[in-house]
Amino acid sequence: MALIAVSASAFGAMAIFARGATAAGTDIFAMLLFRFFIAAVLLVVWSRLQGVRFPSRRQSLHIALMGGVGYVGQSLCFFGALQYAQASLVALLLYLYPVFVTILAAVFLRERLTPVKLGALALCSLGTALTVGGGQGQPLGMALAVAAALIYSGYIVVGARLTRGVDARATATLVCLAATVSFAAMAAVRGAQGMPLHWPASAGGWGALSAIAVCSTVVAILTFFAGLQRLGAGRASMLSTLEPVVTVLLAAMLLGETLTAAQWGGGVLIVAGVVWLSARGASSNG
Repeated sequence: MALIAVSASAFGAMAIFARGATAAGTDIFAMLLFRFFIAAVLLVVWSRLQGVRFPSRRQSLHIALMGGVGYVGQSLCFFGALQYAQASLVALLLYLYPVFVTILAAVFLRERLTPVKLGALALCSLGTALTVGGGQGQPLGMALAVAAALIYSGYIVVGARLTRGVDARATATLVCLAATVSFAAMAAVRGAQGMPLHWPASAGGWGALSAIAVCSTVVAILTFFAGLQRLGAGRASMLSTLEPVVTVLLAAMLLGETLTAAQWGGGVLIVAGVVWLSARGASSNG
């Protein structure tokens, strides 16, 4: 349980670190290129030391394409949303992804929509309406946060098929490598157009940037997989609901962010819906 809690806290702190890096003058593309490059290097080394088996070239290419498109799109939307909306609001809206996964799985994988799934969907839909309509956050920021959740949902549904039988550690390594290549290409194109990367102008900014790569990516991924092996998917997903809670608490303590009463209520409904969905999924699986 402690491993999943550490993972959720590390992921949840990413929005706070991103705010610190942005305040020091870092742009989104520099932030994401640094994040995935450092993560890819560390994961490659760790995979070698652990003797992780990678899939065939064909399957590796498919996973890399999934990461280079899906995870890159999700990351751009998530970090873009943080430029226009509070970190706490973005975190709550991103956490709609388990519900979107349920819908996509029903449409494309023909999974049955049970009464529990429909009930959780209703709770999260009401929570979203309250959160978005609570009066704080620019529409663009909220739209990007929802887009990040949608893209991440598609990434998970597609990944469920492409990564079947593949070591999750190998998948994480391939995704980070592909994301590094994608952001390096974007940086090169933008540089050729006179839009160079902007790096942190202070030691604190570099610290925040390093924390995104090491704490909120590598540590978060490794502790999640370690916890997953001990707890199973159902209990791990339930404990992962700590992510938005950590973000909201840290945003309040470190950034001075506040949510309206309606947004608090909406956030509670979203988390409750996801917990309900995860709890019933865990009980049905074991």
